[in-house]
Amino acid sequence: MIDSTRDSFTRGTLYVVATPIGNLADISARALAAFQVADVVCAEDTRVTGQLLSAYGISTKLVSVREHNERSMAEQVIRWLADDKIVVQVSDAGTPAVSDPGARLAEAVWQAGYRVSPVPGASAVIATLSASGLTTPRFLFAGFLSAKPGERRRQLGEWREADYAVVLYEAPHRILDLLADIVTELGESRVLLLGRELTKTFETLKRLPAAELLSWVEADSNQQRGEIVLVIDAAPPMAQDHGLDAEAQRVIALLAAELPTKQAAQLAAQITGAPKKLLYDHALSLKN
Repeated sequence: MIDSTRDSFTRGTLYVVATPIGNLADISARALAAFQVADVVCAEDTRVTGQLLSAYGISTKLVSVREHNERSMAEQVIRWLADDKIVVQVSDAGTPAVSDPGARLAEAVWQAGYRVSPVPGASAVIATLSASGLTTPRFLFAGFLSAKPGERRRQLGEWREADYAVVLYEAPHRILDLLADIVTELGESRVLLLGRELTKTFETLKRLPAAELLSWVEADSNQQRGEIVLVIDAAPPMAQDHGLDAEAQRVIALLAAELPTKQAAQLAAQITGAPKKLLYDHALSLKN
């Protein structure tokens, strides 16, 4: 039998515990053991965490540690750790400190010389990526983008040629604006995955090119509600330059859009002086 009991926890330690993002059955055995052995549980919202603990018959003391009091409560947590207590930190759902409270508390505990240990579990970011079918080996988690349209578009523009996926959180009342900005900045065909209300009754996972996803969400107001994760796939590979300078690439691109490939390459060679074979290969790669 797997040992997730009290003996696996060390006193004087802050345990950062992941909780379910929707379905309560996603809690781990070790997370439940942490709740049972803890002297105190620091919760973003004691009512939310109280419901989770009650569902499993656990009555450990709960205190509120959220964004507005995280720094001041860190002093109290450090005093508990100095008294050799076990303290658990949770957010309302998922893994603490990932676009949620928790990072400042963990930093203060480290600075005070006490141990911080994770109890891993549910994460909306990883859950969405795992179901995305996107094969890029790297991703950037960018959390929430700016609510200001100009700044949000500037941020998106940074990923126009990114060779990695980008994972975002977004508030439901801004999801249409975000999708419209993605179409503008990254193109209609950029592949997106929308994850909404993951593991809950009305879970949505929809993968479409950006323009199609925008239309789909616009047509269904239900998709504009709840907790939203959006994955932006890596940009398509750029055509190889085939050793051509920027001017030769520009000329062959213009001609290849209007003429047969062989004729475009021949004319581009006369205009630019670049080798016809390289221009022909480059035109083929553009059309492919």
